[in-house]
Amino acid sequence: MGRYVLRRLLQMIPVFIGSTFLIFFMVYALGDPVAALFGDKAPDPATAARIRKDLYLDAPLWKQYLHYMGQILTGNFGTAFNGQDVTELMADAFPVTLRLTLVALLFEIVIGITLGLLSGLRRGRSVDTSVLLVTLIVVSIPTFVSGYVLQYLFGVKWGVVSPSVSPAAPFDELLLPGIVLALTSLAYVTRLTRTSIAENSRADYLRTAVAKGLPRHRVITRHLLRNSLIPVVTFIGTDIGALMGGAIVTERIFNIHGVGYQLYQGILRQNSPTVVGFVTVLVIVFLAANLIVDLLYAVLDPRIRYA
Repeated sequence: MGRYVLRRLLQMIPVFIGSTFLIFFMVYALGDPVAALFGDKAPDPATAARIRKDLYLDAPLWKQYLHYMGQILTGNFGTAFNGQDVTELMADAFPVTLRLTLVALLFEIVIGITLGLLSGLRRGRSVDTSVLLVTLIVVSIPTFVSGYVLQYLFGVKWGVVSPSVSPAAPFDELLLPGIVLALTSLAYVTRLTRTSIAENSRADYLRTAVAKGLPRHRVITRHLLRNSLIPVVTFIGTDIGALMGGAIVTERIFNIHGVGYQLYQGILRQNSPTVVGFVTVLVIVFLAANLIVDLLYAVLDPRIRYA
């Protein structure tokens, strides 16, 4: 196991370098950060040249990238155009989005797997048809539509929750945004679980477990569900980074100042250091989540061993 983890960590290095370089290239090579500082006004050439030199933008792109990576290794993600360190923005934004992601994952795992299990065990019946229909509707509705509808119903019309989230973003205020963020992923988890359960319910090992006289709940939980969760865990692992990076719409709807909000502001104002810094951390989250998923395979299926 240790050798496998070490090998995977080494494999993550070129992936991280390639991903961050593409991000850096798209942000800095396809735009002019200095021009973005002045908005509609044309900057003075001397002033623009001095700013480019201070920001190391007068060097070739590959040197800019190496300079940026050297700063990252020391924990310095640069300074936003408003003068605030990007690390300070991260310290404020990532805890909020992490709490929102945890709430969304909780709904996604508990409700999604439960509905998928019930649907898979009753394949072809009314429960199965209803679950498939509901999940299809959820997948078809854009997040901004479901977000505004649920915000109006629960926050404005019925007054069950606050329509916007306070700056502290406690867990109780993140329940509704978490549901909105998790809806599409929850539908996919439900359908994945249902399909996997339906396929494995006809497997030989399951018939053997039933023939041995094992209790039904043990057959379902220890044998059927455990072996059916591998594709679901794969999706959930890759979805962690997607939830954190894709929360732009949800955070805008509920006025949550998290990662999505900072990325939106950075893109809107062409604040290159903020965009590159936040996306770089999201790349690390993606890579770490994929490594954890690979290690969970051996826990779910004892036949999987890592050399």
